[in-house]
Amino acid sequence: MKKNDLVNEEAVKREVSVTRREFLYASAAMGASALLAGQSILPASASAAAAGKKVKSCYLPIADATPIVLAHELGYYKEQGLASDRPMLIRGWPAMAKSFMDKKVNLTHLLMPMAIHMRYSLNFPIKVVAWDHTNGSALTVGKKSGIQTYADLGGKRIAVPYWYSMHNVIIQMIARKLGVEPVLQGKTAKLSAKQVGLFTMNPPDMPPAMAGGEIDGYIVAEPFNALGEMNAGGRIVRFTGDVWKNHPCCVAVMHEDDLKEDREWSHKVIAALVKAELWAMQHREEAAHIMSKDGAAYLPFPEAIVKRAMTKYDLETYGDKGGTGAIRHPDWNTGRISFQPYQMESTTVRLVEVLKETKMEDNADFLKKLKPEAVHKELMYTEGTKEAVEKLGGLAQFAGVEKDNPYAGKVVIDV
Repeated sequence: MKKNDLVNEEAVKREVSVTRREFLYASAAMGASALLAGQSILPASASAAAAGKKVKSCYLPIADATPIVLAHELGYYKEQGLASDRPMLIRGWPAMAKSFMDKKVNLTHLLMPMAIHMRYSLNFPIKVVAWDHTNGSALTVGKKSGIQTYADLGGKRIAVPYWYSMHNVIIQMIARKLGVEPVLQGKTAKLSAKQVGLFTMNPPDMPPAMAGGEIDGYIVAEPFNALGEMNAGGRIVRFTGDVWKNHPCCVAVMHEDDLKEDREWSHKVIAALVKAELWAMQHREEAAHIMSKDGAAYLPFPEAIVKRAMTKYDLETYGDKGGTGAIRHPDWNTGRISFQPYQMESTTVRLVEVLKETKMEDNADFLKKLKPEAVHKELMYTEGTKEAVEKLGGLAQFAGVEKDNPYAGKVVIDV
């Protein structure tokens, strides 16, 4: 199978090119300069309203980007009186982060652990203004891997999209449950039956690598799991939302200066995002069409793949009685991907705790010093999210919340 049969490389590679090492070097330098100067990394600016500031956003070619894309495509920014450029497609997480830090964009989605890393390790003033979606990822393995269930991970090589990701957090939670040691940069390392090799790989490269037997599998966002199933002989052995119920993965982020200096503008951006999330939740098939290359071509995948990624979650295919075993908790009533924007404190607290137990390639000593409750207060901007949710009729209409007490999030994890 040719690589181009799996991913439209020409569409995917419209990117800001930067290596991971360059990103870390540049961002660390920015953080050091700001600390030495005793001032914000971001330059002071005139009022965004007076300058007619546009919403400039970017996204990775994954289903997680749906709200940011739809807020533009459905005219929700315009509805708020805001001008917006078409969201810019970028291929890798380091490039996304650098574009945001360089202020080439003022809105993007980033992995939630990545936002924690940027604020507390790189000292960058980032704010999470909403969860961008919930669930939306899976562990997919190749037909040559010999893996039938996630209990067979010993001795195997699994790609993750980024170290500071829910994917890395959850695969290491699974490994600890199995008594298997995660070996970082384990793509080529010699592994025992009690080790699993983990390494980073850009999502578009994962299905071709798995199809060719270069890797045993990957844990990543949609639609790369659906793509792996349909075009690369893959098998989903666990949905991440069946391990951590209704977990966030990507979050929508903005610059702290924008929130401070232009509250009205920022709240309008958030309102458009929240409305897009509600629409996507209520119109999954239409959202899949718009996102696909058969619609507005934000993702370089046909509608059938994106639709599967956003809607297919049945026990016949994925249950533990006759299916792949990817769904072990049908009573949770979760979905393959869903949408709920409000940042639950209980989830932030639990994630910080779990991150302290998660192996990272780089020095992660900063995690030891973090106080989970303080991280939520400092990193999450919930005022705009709650305001937008209430104007739309309340949080209870979104997925994965307690109808009687929707803002009281409860963490449920069962590996």
